[in-house]
Amino acid sequence: QVQLVESGGGLVRPGGSLRLSCAVSESISSFSTMAWYRQSPGKERESVARMTSGGATVYGASVQGRFGISRDNAKNTVYLQMTRLKPDDTAVYYCWAYKGAPYWGQGTQVTVSS
Repeated sequence: QVQLVESGGGLVRPGGSLRLSCAVSESISSFSTMAWYRQSPGKERESVARMTSGGATVYGASVQGRFGISRDNAKNTVYLQMTRLKPDDTAVYYCWAYKGAPYWGQGTQVTVSS
């Protein structure tokens, strides 16, 4: 069973930065796509960033230019670097991976508040 474990969430002031990590229980090079989603209360889960096995990336319009997705194949870890954070970025952030079926992490809370 594939396991995805997120970490790095927390409380940050507006304008600050955070880096989320997603540790995967097996080689991430075997997954066709890795992604980050987020969900805040009362809203649908939305795609934040995704990366294909070939390295192509796509970002949500609201985070374009502020967030960056990356991966370290040697560590089987995917990252989400978040900069210039806004209160609207407050959400639970989920790691997602696809290899024949979708896999989700348990989520990590990010709160942007002064």
